[in-house]
Amino acid sequence: MLRFGIISTAKIGEDHVIPAIQDAQNCVVGAIASRDRAKARAMADRFSVPHAFGSYEEMLASDTIDAVYIPLPTSQHVEWTIKAADAGKHVLCEKPIALDAGEIDRLIAARDRNKVLVSEAYMVTYSPVWRKVRSLLREGAIGRLRHVQGAFTYYNRDPGNMRNIPALGGGGLPDIGVYPTITTRFATGQEPLRVQATTERDPDFGTDIYSSVRADFGGFELSFYISTQLAARQVMVFHGEKGFIEVKSPFNANRYGAEEIELADQTHSESQFFRFQDARQYRLEAEAFTRAALGEEAEVVTLESSKNSQKLIDAIYRASGKDGWEPV
Repeated sequence: MLRFGIISTAKIGEDHVIPAIQDAQNCVVGAIASRDRAKARAMADRFSVPHAFGSYEEMLASDTIDAVYIPLPTSQHVEWTIKAADAGKHVLCEKPIALDAGEIDRLIAARDRNKVLVSEAYMVTYSPVWRKVRSLLREGAIGRLRHVQGAFTYYNRDPGNMRNIPALGGGGLPDIGVYPTITTRFATGQEPLRVQATTERDPDFGTDIYSSVRADFGGFELSFYISTQLAARQVMVFHGEKGFIEVKSPFNANRYGAEEIELADQTHSESQFFRFQDARQYRLEAEAFTRAALGEEAEVVTLESSKNSQKLIDAIYRASGKDGWEPV
């Protein structure tokens, strides 16, 4: 069993990742750390975790854990990923793992010098929903892919929420713009060449709250919009010459709808539906990460893939400030 230590008592860890690790077959939560020991102890007691630490450094120095999960604010991801790797721990870090593609080179160096696994926590890449989309595309189910269309929106104007605080790495592109991009790259195996984009910022917060993006992948285009101040919506559609694949709840399964894929034919006169009951993508993520950390066969998100994802986000920011195409 791989023993995870959780750095902070963040909500995503409490609501999704800690329960998933505890439910997994090959890993367990061995410790929780917070700068407030009482908070760490309270969460540890809730999930029957044996150890609670009053500082992140104390937990990293402990031999009670083998790996860490990092759900800290985005601005702290690089710092604590490197510290955890230098402590000899494997690292599963929430997305985005960095706010600039160049920073990921530092993570690659830390991974390599310590011979540990470092992976960005894109739970969607472990979901059977997205594995099915990838399989359908590889099989040629929709013929030649010409266009991918996506949307991811929610409404949040809470000034205390980290998503609305630039100093903590807030903004729509780091938070949700990464999802249409990672899923397109994952499903197609292709990388973008250039982008066009427009981005709007909140006049009070300073964070990006809306982006409309067009990315050229060579053989097909990806167009998507994201917003942190629009009514909640998620969709991804892969449109080919012989049909299309629509992913009904592509990112937050069940919260935005059923885990379902529609495969439609050329005339939309006949459709196949693939439904997935409780795919448990966070559990699958924890189990795959554990297998890879233990030297077993497993497909995980590599730092090299993370760098390519971040290069696209960086290019979108650059493209938003000018007319025309921006190379990725």
